[in-house]
Amino acid sequence: MTTMTVPAMKVWIGCLYCYNSGRLVGEWFDAIVADEVTLTDVHRSASGSRDGCEELWCLDVDDMPVHREMSPSEAAEWGRVVEDVDEHLRQALLAWVRSGNYVAEGTGDLPSVSDFVERYAGRWDGFAEYAHQLAEDIGLLADVPEEVARYFNWRSWTRDLAFDFTVEDAPGSSVFVFRNL
Repeated sequence: MTTMTVPAMKVWIGCLYCYNSGRLVGEWFDAIVADEVTLTDVHRSASGSRDGCEELWCLDVDDMPVHREMSPSEAAEWGRVVEDVDEHLRQALLAWVRSGNYVAEGTGDLPSVSDFVERYAGRWDGFAEYAHQLAEDIGLLADVPEEVARYFNWRSWTRDLAFDFTVEDAPGSSVFVFRNL
């Protein structure tokens, strides 16, 4: 299995007062430290008065599984959740979230890492490869005579099995497979 590194999630944090006044004042930061960014950090390259500047907001995101505005503290939570997962599983976690068929932690939309680990079935060349391996692992046709087993309809079984799984594209030509529990 090849390990693909996940690019650092970034957020563009801007001053809301400046934004609402028609000026774009902000900088790109790593999402994981977004909750530590100050008004001074954001205004570092901006000229002009800072009177009225009080609130920061993430107005753009890069390499995050969700594409919307958010608070700096929420961006940092996303960064920490992804960093808490073993590096070789991060691409799969992000794909699970992008699928929309993931389990959120608590009342927000941060993914539940324990549910991810429970549902992740691996990275495969295709879902059919996963289905054949699963059939072998569970002994699906182990007690069936060879004369009968050769008539087993793999395509139908694989198609029906797919209803119990979420399949997302992985880098390259492989897929990530997740159980729908």
